[in-house]
Amino acid sequence: MKNNQNSMRQVSSRSLTAFLLLVLAASVALPHHNTLRAEQKKIILRHADLIEGGGDEAGSYRSVIGNVVFQDGSLTLTCDSATDYERENKIVLKGNIVIADDAFAIYGDNGVYFSDKQTGELQGSVRGRMLDNSLFGKSHRAVVNKANSQVWLYDDAIAWHEQQQISGDIILLHFTESGDSKKKQRLDEMQVHGNAFFAAADTLSRSPVVYDQFGGKKMVIRLLEGSKIEDITVTSQAEILYHLYNEKQQPSGINYSSGDMIRMLFTDGRLNRIKVTGNVEGKQYPESFRGNKSIDLPKFIWREEENPFRKQKSLP
Repeated sequence: MKNNQNSMRQVSSRSLTAFLLLVLAASVALPHHNTLRAEQKKIILRHADLIEGGGDEAGSYRSVIGNVVFQDGSLTLTCDSATDYERENKIVLKGNIVIADDAFAIYGDNGVYFSDKQTGELQGSVRGRMLDNSLFGKSHRAVVNKANSQVWLYDDAIAWHEQQQISGDIILLHFTESGDSKKKQRLDEMQVHGNAFFAAADTLSRSPVVYDQFGGKKMVIRLLEGSKIEDITVTSQAEILYHLYNEKQQPSGINYSSGDMIRMLFTDGRLNRIKVTGNVEGKQYPESFRGNKSIDLPKFIWREEENPFRKQKSLP
């Protein structure tokens, strides 16, 4: 009887020990799993010709030189050299910088990328393009905010969309999923802040070449699939100069209007309807003024020669 009781105690003891080991293993495995998941979220160094390590007052760092490629989810960063400060979640980028995803690429000479915020800042000869070549732009500074699906162009920002030119102190590009099975990003809205201006070549007039022009303090441009403009809203000191045609598509004059807000609706990418509200003023110019630069809006300058990509039909 005693032998049976001792045997039962030993079995019970072994079972309890095994159970405790399982509990301990489970408690250890869970934090380890979280650590692996956290590591998967970190930015990945895909390539560099040379890697060096060191430390300074900012902490330990890793320097990479030559054909540098980082990957952060769908975002790719390439440059000539970089210094990765892991404790600060900061990577300082230098030389021939490109920040790109499946929709756009932004180029610059110097920059910094904050991996915890998925935000990159670029300076020096900043220029950018949509990968489908539907939009090109340039500015003195840019911020790419992947987390918010935004690209900001600062300081004399200008962009070209087909035969249209958008300019202002700041241009904000917002992206959304295109809706196809691959969930690619597409440009769905542009905001222009400060000295907002839009100019579009009149495709019905070959000689002389004339431009429809809209301006104001702020402008919001919404786009459909295929980068076609759906509508434009200009607010505060809004004004517009556009060319008129009769039902036979023959020139019939030029209209100038101003107001607190101007809204333009487009059909298949072409201006179809204009609505002006608040302190409305306007005038009509006869057809003889077509091509006369004296009636252009004061801020109008056609700057196509500044487009850094205008001579490149296809880019890598």
